[in-house]
Amino acid sequence: MKRSSVRRLAGFLLVLATAGAFGLAGATPALAAASGTVKTAGDPLNVRRAPSTASTAVRTVANGATVTIDCQTIGTEVTGPLGKTTLWDYIPALGGYISDGYVYTGSDQRIAPDCGVGTGSAECSTGVCAGEGQFRSSDAHFLVYDKDADGKSAVVAYWLKGGAGPFYVWASGGNGTHVDKAVPVAKGSWVYYKVCVANASANPTLEACSGGLTDYAA
Repeated sequence: MKRSSVRRLAGFLLVLATAGAFGLAGATPALAAASGTVKTAGDPLNVRRAPSTASTAVRTVANGATVTIDCQTIGTEVTGPLGKTTLWDYIPALGGYISDGYVYTGSDQRIAPDCGVGTGSAECSTGVCAGEGQFRSSDAHFLVYDKDADGKSAVVAYWLKGGAGPFYVWASGGNGTHVDKAVPVAKGSWVYYKVCVANASANPTLEACSGGLTDYAA
């Protein structure tokens, strides 16, 4: 095992399931952030916009750096110096995710709450991650990135608490472009979303959608 002791999770996560057709869920943040130390062979570690090795590297972090882990989520399987894992850590100070296989925390278990509870959640579409989307909970904005010249636009489809939707935020400017758009999510309210690609229209056929995430406006 990559760590020697198990840290008990403090508190709990209350989940409310609504809008049953698409599994909209709400949760009350209960766990505190945790800290860890980056462990590599010496090279800097890529920080990814989403928990996937196909996602854009937004910056790097040095070996030996201490990081604050706001939340953890499941993503691409990675084998790092501390073992093989699908767990990824969201580091708000770095603006993205790093594989937990490169982070020493002193525990073999999760040490932070699940992502998607006001932590600036992010997702990729499936395959080569042709689209990326992030909900910025601090001001209820969606950032949507188009990463592939595939003739389709990256799009976030989202639903509001109570089931209203889907609504769409399009990155229709082509490969390498993105949009930053405010959405009507009231402070303290929930939003459920998926990142997809599609041809822009009022009622698009969504393709290559990511798994869904639930987040809220802080």
